[in-house]
Amino acid sequence: MANYRKYVEAEYEAVAKALATIPQKPLSQLSRLELAGVAVLLNNFYNGVENILKQVFKKLSLKLPEGPAWHQDLINSSVNEKIISEVLAEEISEYMGFRHFVAHGYAFDLKAERLQELANNVVKTFKKFKKEINKSI
Repeated sequence: MANYRKYVEAEYEAVAKALATIPQKPLSQLSRLELAGVAVLLNNFYNGVENILKQVFKKLSLKLPEGPAWHQDLINSSVNEKIISEVLAEEISEYMGFRHFVAHGYAFDLKAERLQELANNVVKTFKKFKKEINKSI
């Protein structure tokens, strides 16, 4: 149990560091290279969310989803198991979709407006996520 909590706390800390690195100025003022960096930081947030959800599943002895849609299935199962709310799942799904774009797209296709939307909401989403997860651990 203690190792589980340590792992989740380490993930929380890593995500918080990533989010603290996102520039506070309008992202439209950033270069393409800087936008790519912001995209990676937003992707780090989502990866942390998945890592934490996987730990919660292990703690609760739940089977982790497999297959090509496992990312979405992890979120859906987290709602079904009452680990996170449907509202939070919808918010997190925005970052999951963006993760897919980052993994399969090109940095020159990044749009500052879309990144700004995600960046504006990520801290609030992370706080909500921590609050809901902490009920499960």
